[in-house]
Amino acid sequence: MGLRYDTMASGVVFFHRFYMYHSFTDFPRYVIATCCLFLAGKVEETPKKCKDLVKAAHSLLPDRHIATFGEDAREEVLTHERILLQTIKFDLQVEHPYSYLLKYAKSLKGDKDKLQKMVQMAWTFINDSLCTTLCLQWEPEIIAIAVMYLASKLTKFEIHDWEGRIASLRQNWWEQFVEGLKFDILEDICHQVLDLYSTPARDLTDSPPPPPPPPPPPPPPPQQPTKRSPTKEPPPPPPPKSKEEVPAPPPPPTSQPPPPPPPGFPSSFNYPGSFGQSQYYGGGNYPNYPLQGSFPYYHNYPGYMQPPAPNTGFPYGQQRFPPPPPPPNSNYRPQTRRS
Repeated sequence: MGLRYDTMASGVVFFHRFYMYHSFTDFPRYVIATCCLFLAGKVEETPKKCKDLVKAAHSLLPDRHIATFGEDAREEVLTHERILLQTIKFDLQVEHPYSYLLKYAKSLKGDKDKLQKMVQMAWTFINDSLCTTLCLQWEPEIIAIAVMYLASKLTKFEIHDWEGRIASLRQNWWEQFVEGLKFDILEDICHQVLDLYSTPARDLTDSPPPPPPPPPPPPPPPQQPTKRSPTKEPPPPPPPKSKEEVPAPPPPPTSQPPPPPPPGFPSSFNYPGSFGQSQYYGGGNYPNYPLQGSFPYYHNYPGYMQPPAPNTGFPYGQQRFPPPPPPPNSNYRPQTRRS
């Protein structure tokens, strides 16, 4: 494919970021790897066509892994690219330890041949560290210092002098680049890199196939027709009892008549619990004129579901009753309510 080292490194970082949130069982790894390279090419300004990446993947993978791309491999890659962008939250800025390695190596002093050999080995360690999650654990400058420290120990290149060194101060060579960097952090990074070489390599293209799908559930057993029991004839009715044995019916309950309406009120106020008796009894100059609109909490009053009074045609809360007759020998004149 002719991809540059920074493009491949960016694709690996996107791959690690994606699977920090998702599982290999939910998304096929080879499709996501193709998406990461496709996206990294656009980020690093070295774009590759999607069909070329799919063609390269088909030439390297066995048939069972090619089947994960589906019928339309290009559409599958473009669909997963949108999922990849949403997963990494469109954070496309990636820094790699390569530039820091070259920058720090230029400030060191010593044998040029040994220095070049040390830098070449540290570069290889950075490439191999992409197989781990170090790119997600530490900053790129710390990883560059750690692989330089490991390579200097393996190549026996002792770093005693560097540019800007103060002879009166006893300090390690990496403290001029990252202040306060502890030695324990460097050892931890070096052990993670060395663990790659202690484990045997595994052929990823010959990895075990995914587990087969579960077998379909067995069909339900056929339902056997239930045997119906023969219908039995209903028993004959009992003989009628004689008149002497028939008990007498209970006496009807005694019902009390409703209370009489107050004087001066129409017959629509006869039933108990009506608005007339509970709200408007003796209420100012208009004792029998209801208010406009419905009453608040009207459901607390008994009888609110009673039918409207006859010859009115108005629901409750808007009934209009005739005024009471004037008292004898008085100048009382009923006032009409303005609509």
